[in-house]
Amino acid sequence: MRSPDEPGLAAVAPPLSITKRFIIAAASAINDAACRSDGTVNRRLVSLLDARSSASAKPVHGIRTVDVPVDTSRDVWFRLFIPCSDSAGLKIPVIVYFHGGGFAFLSPASYLYDHVCRRLCRTVNAIVVSVNYRLAPEHRHPAPYEDGVDVLRFLDRVGLLYADPLAADLADLSRCFLVGDSAGANICHHVARRWAAGAGSGWKRLRLAGMVLIQPYFGGEQRTEAEVRLAGAPLVTVERTDWLWRAFLPEGADRDHEASNVFGPRVTGELEEALPAALVVVGGFDPLQDWQRRYYEGLKARGKEARLVEYPEAFHAFFAFPDLKQSAVLMEDVRSFIEGHRPSKENTGGC
Repeated sequence: MRSPDEPGLAAVAPPLSITKRFIIAAASAINDAACRSDGTVNRRLVSLLDARSSASAKPVHGIRTVDVPVDTSRDVWFRLFIPCSDSAGLKIPVIVYFHGGGFAFLSPASYLYDHVCRRLCRTVNAIVVSVNYRLAPEHRHPAPYEDGVDVLRFLDRVGLLYADPLAADLADLSRCFLVGDSAGANICHHVARRWAAGAGSGWKRLRLAGMVLIQPYFGGEQRTEAEVRLAGAPLVTVERTDWLWRAFLPEGADRDHEASNVFGPRVTGELEEALPAALVVVGGFDPLQDWQRRYYEGLKARGKEARLVEYPEAFHAFFAFPDLKQSAVLMEDVRSFIEGHRPSKENTGGC
């Protein structure tokens, strides 16, 4: 692994403090050590190093949290984040959040995502449902997509009353947004497509109003200009992403599989009419940026409402550092997008 201080790193990363460089280097080292050459993950090592936070019924910085089971046989559950601010009896939107980690790492209980979802909850003034989905390579495609849809069905069928009566009173399930970062943003797209394919098929309460894809994890067999130019960038490298795609995609599939290359050469069929509006977030130091722009362009070319926001100084997972200016701007951009969107008339039949 190249040291953050070696010449040439400035070409693939913005200026970072020593603390941030250490955190990023440590995360990269953990990832590399846990990903075995035989395609498995050393879960014991990951569990030792993945700092976790417990749910707290007592408010922490104005946010209460509750862990809610969905399917214990698959360990599918979500952490519910409830703002304690007075909403004057008004309903507030619901964010269903899918964490990143290359489909193979982390959970809503990971300190990183507990903190990110607290910030979202507080900034947007929304109920946040942070989903624990099954991880690769033990559970390959389409496991996390299925788990995401099952959480939406749970919310539509059961709601939040038994989990937290106050959250149930606050939550406006007719204004539900899918939000995710990296692999979680990939899951947003595929869960939204499954929702859109079933629009009008008997769901009662839940309506998707939009999706926010933060530095989505897409790819393909082709090496893009950014992947070549930003080799050695923080966290994301071709070697790491290739390993993670092999761990997630069906046996024998390559990166042009539709799960990865969503508008690639093997895609069949059209996008669903009810697919909600999208906000696509791109970082200037993210090797995946070309794939992310292609995704945005693919949506626009197919007549879908989409907005692209670019943060030139952002590396992959920049949003996890709240003291970075662009991280704060992102939170405000997400808030603005959510405040400006409601389900379209085509989507009012449910999912």
